[in-house]
Amino acid sequence: MFTGIVESLGVVAAVEPSGAQSRLTIHAPGLTGLVHGESIAVNGVCLTVAAHEEATGTAGADAATPGSTWTADVMKISLETTALGDLEPGDRVNLERALPAGGRLGGHIMQGHVDGVATLVARDSHPEWDDLTFEIPADLERYVVRKGSIALNGVSLTVAELDGTRVTVSLIPTTLSETTFGGFAPGARANVEVDVLAKYVEKMLGARA
Repeated sequence: MFTGIVESLGVVAAVEPSGAQSRLTIHAPGLTGLVHGESIAVNGVCLTVAAHEEATGTAGADAATPGSTWTADVMKISLETTALGDLEPGDRVNLERALPAGGRLGGHIMQGHVDGVATLVARDSHPEWDDLTFEIPADLERYVVRKGSIALNGVSLTVAELDGTRVTVSLIPTTLSETTFGGFAPGARANVEVDVLAKYVEKMLGARA
């Protein structure tokens, strides 16, 4: 499980298609001590470390910055149903390792199981924050509430405004500088994971009805 607190801005080193899957290699500044088989959320998608090596001078980082270069196999269905299929070498990605037992739940409970893909439709800049408005899939609207939590590209965010399928989030400078949202422009796509608790409530109430 994850909490939506980004640990590192990684850089895609390679995307290698292979039959029904692709092999994704990522430079991850600041992520050290990776273990074969562990889970890492890449833009909110839970992927498994298939190979890794410690590295310095990872792309996008200072030459002395410790980190890792690691690889994951991504199935075709994941490429087709998430925004991972948009990735190209040189793209930056949000990275978060799985939450350890006893770790801080800094954001909200996330599984790394993407529910759909949203599109940025508007960006309004203010002196101390930016408002980003996303169009989310219509079938996810019922799980989103104003002031509730939503995961976009693996980042735990609070819904500032909700107008039908349009969700607005307000991002402070720290979030803009330490996640991929700093470079988002209208038309960019982001992975969406709605609050899993809302889905459980719907399931239980449906069974009672």
